[in-house]
Amino acid sequence: MILDRFRMDGKVAIITGAGRGIGAASAVTLAQAGADVVISARTADQLASVAAQVEAVGRRAAIVPADLSDLDAVAGLVDAARDAFGRLDLVVNNVGGAMPRPFMDTSPRRMEEAFHFNVSTAHALLRPAVPLMLENGGGSAVNISSAMGRVSGRGYLAYGTAKAALAHYTRLAAADLAPKIRVNAIAVGSVATSALDIVMQSEELKTAIENGTPLKRLGDPEDISGTVLYLASQAGSYVTGKILEVDGGIDAPNLDMGLPDVG
Repeated sequence: MILDRFRMDGKVAIITGAGRGIGAASAVTLAQAGADVVISARTADQLASVAAQVEAVGRRAAIVPADLSDLDAVAGLVDAARDAFGRLDLVVNNVGGAMPRPFMDTSPRRMEEAFHFNVSTAHALLRPAVPLMLENGGGSAVNISSAMGRVSGRGYLAYGTAKAALAHYTRLAAADLAPKIRVNAIAVGSVATSALDIVMQSEELKTAIENGTPLKRLGDPEDISGTVLYLASQAGSYVTGKILEVDGGIDAPNLDMGLPDVG
């Protein structure tokens, strides 16, 4: 049965930024498909809520509250997976982000911070994960990138540059780690998570984004977690080094931030 190829029975996944939004949805989706999960974010209460959802479908969750801007803490999640479950099959690099800023307000330090939080964290997790994955024949990684890594709009200099770097990191890592470890990414569009709280609180902004999206709606976290499952499971076993665009069909930013010309 084709649905059997989406099963993750007996597999173990690490998901970063798993307290809410895409990370939480990914943890629950993978658990529903049969995986045990290591979940990490800053807020223990949020992780406990996600763990309860994982356990409700009969799977196990190991909670690791941590500041994932600390690369040592990120790398330590691999030890947590070994200690809790004795194996590792998948990492979902979901933690990341950067606040929009005008060009002249984007200092070199802001650029470095964006790269650190979106790219260095992914490498800090995947690199130590590789030996543990290989103990059971291989595994995969799914990196959460962004549509802003390929389209251009004012205000996204640091964020878009870092996400574009994460996308190409995905291609390069896939080449390095083939054939036993697959590495893919998802270029996410506007998804109804806490990152869009300002938008969600304004009917005018929400409508503007919807009207700027060919599918005329915001994405749902499960739109992304379903793609994570596809890429991680046997269903996606012939896919590596690819960036899947799950963005409602956009080819340009779907919200004009109204930033003026420079000068």
